[in-house]
Amino acid sequence: MSTYRIQGATGEWEVVIGLEVHAQVTSQSKLFSGAATAFGAEPNAQVSLVDAAMPGVLPVPNRECIRQAVRTGMAIGAQINKWSRFDRKNYFYADLPQGYQISQLYHPLVGEGSIEISLDEKDPDAETKTIGVERIHVEQDAGKLMHDQHPTMSYVDLNRSGVALMEIVSRPDMRSPAEAGAYVRKLRTLLRYVGSCDGNMEEGSMRADVNVSVRRPGEEFGTRTETKNVNSVRFVMQAIEHEAERQVDVLENGGKIVQETRLFDPDTGTTRSMRSKEDAHDYRYFPDPDLLPLELEDAFLEDCRASLPELPDAKRHRYENALGLSAYNAGVLTAEVETANWFEALLAETAAKAGKPEADVAKQASNWLTSELFGALNKLGKDLSTSPVSPAGGAELLALMAKGTISGSIAKQVLEMMLETGDGAEAIVEREGLKQESDTGAIEAKVDEVLAANADKVEQYKAGKQALFGFFVGQTMKAMQGKANPQVVNELLKKKLG
Repeated sequence: MSTYRIQGATGEWEVVIGLEVHAQVTSQSKLFSGAATAFGAEPNAQVSLVDAAMPGVLPVPNRECIRQAVRTGMAIGAQINKWSRFDRKNYFYADLPQGYQISQLYHPLVGEGSIEISLDEKDPDAETKTIGVERIHVEQDAGKLMHDQHPTMSYVDLNRSGVALMEIVSRPDMRSPAEAGAYVRKLRTLLRYVGSCDGNMEEGSMRADVNVSVRRPGEEFGTRTETKNVNSVRFVMQAIEHEAERQVDVLENGGKIVQETRLFDPDTGTTRSMRSKEDAHDYRYFPDPDLLPLELEDAFLEDCRASLPELPDAKRHRYENALGLSAYNAGVLTAEVETANWFEALLAETAAKAGKPEADVAKQASNWLTSELFGALNKLGKDLSTSPVSPAGGAELLALMAKGTISGSIAKQVLEMMLETGDGAEAIVEREGLKQESDTGAIEAKVDEVLAANADKVEQYKAGKQALFGFFVGQTMKAMQGKANPQVVNELLKKKLG
């Protein structure tokens, strides 16, 4: 990885970064209650007696939340602890009805694992780096304060109170904003593949606490600060860059870094102090008396492991080695699970229509998807999730090209009409009269016309100006309104010019 240094007045400084990512677990109900977790509900519409901390009610762990956290741990090759325990983290805040948060400090569900990152996933030669993951523990989220509803009051929305979170704690292994950005992107991709979190940072279902310190290269770690609840990859990188530069400025001016919690302002790209950083003893952690320890059976763990999908790194290698795709295409197609699923559906449909193995049609399908469809959707401001063209529709278009029914240039026109109307490729080709002309006699007549009209260029070609061949092909295709079979055109021109 490229070295990131901050040049101060007294020399170079190195930044040390660790991230604590809070990922909302994909589940229909909360961690310890049956209340719903849907995003965007009316305030306080999804609150049970447990979430509101009514006297006499007891939490009951949600099996699906535990299952999703275990599957996430398995996806990063982490140690799964068959025995774990919930603790109470005591602090008082208006959106925390119990006066404590149920979390895991001393005995987390998931132990050490790792995530491999690359600063350029599409470059096969890009250097990779392994970032250690210290732990993944499960905890409940707090509620939300709403400050913009009244000029002099704040309201409390407890819809989020009790929602299950995975806190994924990295080692301080990152040394640049770019590495931190790559880590968050890779983690989000993994979570989406596994299905344990939707990764929607803009909705708050994945957010990062950014720990930053600076030191002279090779020296001991410096005092760190923690910037809370950063909700985009870009903001994570901006927060690191600003905070590192701020710390260097403080130290070079004779000051000391205070261990504290800070907030990031996305409008200015700066951080500001929020409160002094608490240590574990400040929260008075102790085992939650209402919850028994979690003891996982072997059958449960095997079920979790068997449910894991093919993960992005393995999928990318398979696309390159088994399907023969370029590293670039393989990287693009595996970057998001939705893209990979769409491609595999397209591949299966295309192979079935062609009556060939998937490996024989994979390059054609991947090139069409990554260049033609992505390009056309981008112009319309759409993506695969809003595309009027389905994988089956794409396969229908590719089949028409493979059979020689339409040419590549006509296929572009057909795709535009498919996206505009939602109609199938075959129906459009039939309706618009776009079938490719393979009649040798008709094409030969146009070739003769083109050569006769450009006798001077024919002489130049025969005199050695071979580049003119493309000109003759283009003129013939233009005369045939793009409907001539290119292979037939090339063969006839070679024969007549030879």
